[in-house]
Amino acid sequence: MKKISCLFLFLALAALAPLKARESVQFIRNDARQKVKDELLQKYGGDQKFRIERGVDQVAGLWRGEDGSPQEFADYCRQYFIADAASLEAVFKKMEFYSEAIGGHFGEMYLDKDQPVDLDWGEITPLDIAMNQFNPGAHLSEDLFTSKIAFFSLLNFPVYNLAEKTTLGAQWNRQQWAFSRMGGSNSTRIPAEVNQKVSSLLADAGRYISDYNIFMGSLVDGKGQTYFPADMKLISHWGIRDELKARYADKKGLFKQQLICRVMERIVNQEIPAVMVNSGKYQWDPFSNKVFANGKMIASDREADNRYQTFLSTFQAMRLIDPYSPLYPTHIRRSFEISREIPEKDVEEMFVEVLSSSQAKKVAALIRKRLGRKLQPFDIWYNGFKGNASINEEELDKIVSGKYPTPEAFEKDMPRILAKLGFSQASAAAITPHIQVDPARGSGHNAQTQSRRFRSRLRTRVPAGGMNYKGYSIALHEMGHAVENVLDLFRIDHISLAGVPNTAFTEAFAYVFQDRALDMLGIEQNNPQARHLQTLDSFWNSYEIMGVSLLDMKVWHWLYDHPQATAAELKGAVLATAKEIWNKYYANIFGVRDQVILAVYSHIIDSTLYLPDYAIGHLIQFQIEEYLRDKTVGPEMERMLAAGNIPPQFWMKNAVGTDISPKPLLQAVSFALAALK
Repeated sequence: MKKISCLFLFLALAALAPLKARESVQFIRNDARQKVKDELLQKYGGDQKFRIERGVDQVAGLWRGEDGSPQEFADYCRQYFIADAASLEAVFKKMEFYSEAIGGHFGEMYLDKDQPVDLDWGEITPLDIAMNQFNPGAHLSEDLFTSKIAFFSLLNFPVYNLAEKTTLGAQWNRQQWAFSRMGGSNSTRIPAEVNQKVSSLLADAGRYISDYNIFMGSLVDGKGQTYFPADMKLISHWGIRDELKARYADKKGLFKQQLICRVMERIVNQEIPAVMVNSGKYQWDPFSNKVFANGKMIASDREADNRYQTFLSTFQAMRLIDPYSPLYPTHIRRSFEISREIPEKDVEEMFVEVLSSSQAKKVAALIRKRLGRKLQPFDIWYNGFKGNASINEEELDKIVSGKYPTPEAFEKDMPRILAKLGFSQASAAAITPHIQVDPARGSGHNAQTQSRRFRSRLRTRVPAGGMNYKGYSIALHEMGHAVENVLDLFRIDHISLAGVPNTAFTEAFAYVFQDRALDMLGIEQNNPQARHLQTLDSFWNSYEIMGVSLLDMKVWHWLYDHPQATAAELKGAVLATAKEIWNKYYANIFGVRDQVILAVYSHIIDSTLYLPDYAIGHLIQFQIEEYLRDKTVGPEMERMLAAGNIPPQFWMKNAVGTDISPKPLLQAVSFALAALK
């Protein structure tokens, strides 16, 4: 998972706000705008008409009384509008310099101050919590407007909406794309107190999730028998889900999977005893939901609706931004039309096409045959198509812990990993010094840098006995994020184009790394059916995460329809929606109705509509992997990422020659099923 600092989150969420914004409360009247436009048109000519009209409107949309009188507004536009192409390019380069300098240092400040919370540094103190909530960049946006620096970019660099970029972008050169991204860099004006409140709420949610651990050695059955090591502490949902996956290679793993599934259901239903959250003091039977102390049952209250209160808080945080983004007045619209640059309708159609496909029932039948039993709900996480499915995870843990006893050992091994992926020695030597590996408190993430002065922070969980296979798999995933970050930052032609089109693309490259986990360990997989099995694995992962993503999307719509909802009401809506999606797309395949485990993902609670990026990322990854079949990962990844942050469909056509679509995956599944017969 990629972690973005609060500063850049605010900028990304509210882009495009000034276009025709605040018409009902505008300080600069239309006649004053038109007078300035006419004067500039007369001075610079009709070929500057679009830039003049768009620029003046953008400045007027965010000009307030405290910025000056209408006359001062007019004077500003006359003085600072740049018509000469050479002068505009020179100013653009200077603005890129300032953007990287200020944004990069603020980003680094966030990462540094949050280390006591993000990293495994021991107990979190009240001071750490206060600093985690504190947003040092809360005043930055307003300061840029007060100093009138923000108006400079708004006046000279047009902001384009998604439809305009889609229509015009095919004819743009690299500089035009860079100019368009610069236009959106100061296109919102969120008050400092709002920024600070949003930062605090999101920080609280992140801490709640990063400390939501289950002590697996404390789980017992009805006879008091334990099934997991006493020292196994797994974060929800990542750790317990991956432990469930690992049990497919365990001949006695079925009951353990059923036990984990019941834990998931208790978490989602908010029935888990409060004393079992992040504690191993007592024993707990998830089936009966009874808690024991030294074999004797004790009274225990369930966790209050903290999970859904936290979710509610992140929703309210995003609502605070809504009034300052009048063209895109909901977090839903901003997430799809600005952050992803893919309309929500198109995303939902792709997900439904996969969930409703005939291939789903056929792949499920194959899984049922391979398992030799009826499917159970947790088999949405079946990983038997993977190369490590037949390898006992304990064996893999021994290999990994010996190889990576510390985070530093993984960091030292990164050049070798890149070499195995086909990166040249020179590229590996250039990339890895820009990546720093830290011990994560949570499951792991990559905190990306926005400046070439600093390093990308790869965070992964490393227990006292050394990294285990789950942690190694996550570390490779985060390494994919980090390498992407380095390549499209340090090798980009325009810093304003640094990055990828949206989070789904960096997730796709993270999956490319993660899916080669065994190869990186030197474990050969000589299976002639490997390609077909990999296709089925990609499909089954997509089938699972697309249902989870639909849940995320539908619940956010429910929240906007019920903005005054309580945590209990939100819990009811989440559970009802999870059952609805399950019954529509999964029940006829699994033979079970009204399941809720689609709601177990922690991203739903703290990551504000993040999950669709994973689902889109699976589609992107599959198309990239298909393209890479007869090619080498390293050079192709370097080529693809050189495109930078342009809209998704333009990026994909440049990378693999086609649009993002589920059709290549569905066609490949049909071919794989036929071949495996």
